[in-house]
Amino acid sequence: MEKNKFFNRVLAYFTKPSNVIVVAFLIILLACIVYPLYSVLSLSLTVGQMDSLMYNSLFGLHLKKGSFSLLNISMLMFGKYSAEYSASFFWSPLWNSIRMSVYASAIAVLIGGVVAWLITRTDIRYKKFISSVFVFPYIMPSWTLALVWKNVFANSQVGTGVTGMLESLTGICVPSWFVYGIFPCSIVMGIHYAPFAYILIGGILRNMDANLEEAATILKADRWRIIRKVTLPIVMPALISTVLLVFSSTMASYAVPVFVGSPGNFYVMSTMLRALYSGSYSGQSYVMTLVLVLIGIGMLTLNQALIGKRKSFTTVTGKSGQVSYVKLKGNKLVSVIMVVVLFFMAIFPIFSFALESLCEVQGDYSTLTLKFWLSKEDIGGFQVAVGKGILLNSVVWKAMLGSILLSLVVALVVGTSGFLIGYGVSKKRGSRMATLLSNVAFFPYLIPSMAFGSIFLAVSTKLLFLRGTFLLLVIVASVKYLPFASRSGTSAMMQLSGEIEEAAIIVGAPWITRMTKILFPIQKSSFISGYLLPFVSCIRELSLFVLLASSGTLITTLLSYFDERNVVQMSNGINLLIIMVVLLVNFTTNKLTGASIDKGIGGN
Repeated sequence: MEKNKFFNRVLAYFTKPSNVIVVAFLIILLACIVYPLYSVLSLSLTVGQMDSLMYNSLFGLHLKKGSFSLLNISMLMFGKYSAEYSASFFWSPLWNSIRMSVYASAIAVLIGGVVAWLITRTDIRYKKFISSVFVFPYIMPSWTLALVWKNVFANSQVGTGVTGMLESLTGICVPSWFVYGIFPCSIVMGIHYAPFAYILIGGILRNMDANLEEAATILKADRWRIIRKVTLPIVMPALISTVLLVFSSTMASYAVPVFVGSPGNFYVMSTMLRALYSGSYSGQSYVMTLVLVLIGIGMLTLNQALIGKRKSFTTVTGKSGQVSYVKLKGNKLVSVIMVVVLFFMAIFPIFSFALESLCEVQGDYSTLTLKFWLSKEDIGGFQVAVGKGILLNSVVWKAMLGSILLSLVVALVVGTSGFLIGYGVSKKRGSRMATLLSNVAFFPYLIPSMAFGSIFLAVSTKLLFLRGTFLLLVIVASVKYLPFASRSGTSAMMQLSGEIEEAAIIVGAPWITRMTKILFPIQKSSFISGYLLPFVSCIRELSLFVLLASSGTLITTLLSYFDERNVVQMSNGINLLIIMVVLLVNFTTNKLTGASIDKGIGGN
């Protein structure tokens, strides 16, 4: 009797679609997160085949494959057998990553905050143009500006000895620290994340009650005192979030340090992680992965703790409809300077890639040719196989189609999952299961991309049928890009009144009809963004896939292959293709959803 009662209760529970969705996604996500993390931890504490051979030959040990050992941790982090090895492969890259992240965060906040203030609080000209174009560096891949930096400042005196645009046109050779190392890495990452700071800070400034500043003005406070005592405290949540999120993202950045760091012997955690794995030090690479995961979780936990201590940063219940803009001295000059700077940040990169892809001899603009685009014969003159011109190169198009196919599949999986998770969480709002699902779905955001790829590399080491497969790439990208789709889907569903679906139930509409014919169309713009934005993110991704995909599988890994081998014409041309696709899809996203990334900030 009790068994039948329990069975009926379980059956009744799972007759509700929302319950099925919540339970199913909890099981799937826990499997896709808990097991991979366990695999990384297990492999970092286990002696692998190559580890046993290396340690036994170097130190006269007798370790067996698969045995438990703390040697990977003690060797990498605590200098067992060699303090110099630990310093070179862990502590020095860790310190470099921290310095780079601190500098990049400061640059992002400074640039993004200043532009946000100019747009929302001054009468600067060309607001719409500045607001729209300023977000381009964030829409484009992070390594775009790194390649531009190399194209412009590379010179015959440093690195690989190639000639950049500056030396070619003026004969000026900038010092090595300016071309490669922590300086360009920090500048490039700071500029890339400056629009992120602009979006966060600008949104708060635009919605801030203008009465607060007006009251300070009436009390005869000067402009700088108002900014310091009124404006800055109000935007403090955005400042803290920007610093911590940029710090976390920069810590695990791979592409930028590879392009403008490694040639100058500047190594960070992500580049050393790949070097350790490629050098068959897999156990130590997984130790470094765990460190990156803990740093990412720590930064966002700190963010939540700092913001959570002040539940409210304002005490007004409404806002003034009037904003008294600051009248800039030399408005015309400041506006022109802003437009010129934005040209070099957002438009010049595209011009640079096109021009560099046409130079037969890098930096020599008297050797312009279309052969790297249209050559029907294999392009010679390099130490590696290049193949035909980009537009006729089967390897390039195979990689591009591979990236497009992967992005389409991931977008379909992520968009649909976000829609369903949003439905399940909204219907079960307030329950422990819904809260747990919401938190678990957002958890992948806490893990840096490079570390996330390494985590699933560990999975493929244990589940060999996944190793090197398209399915593995789909899984890792889908889980990684799920957080924002799930949050977007949940927010969209929370806005819908329950009466809408109840009315459909009364007239006998089945669940699938209610979802596709009623709920989805009402919040169409939000859900379409949930499909298209993962597509944009996936097609430009490198850090997530660099350990999982071969050089010819995806267009970003192929670009990295050519750049590392100094075939810069091909890498610049491929980069131009990627940017064109990203901008095209982003433009399509805006048109289909009726939204733009800079709307809600200013620029009208």
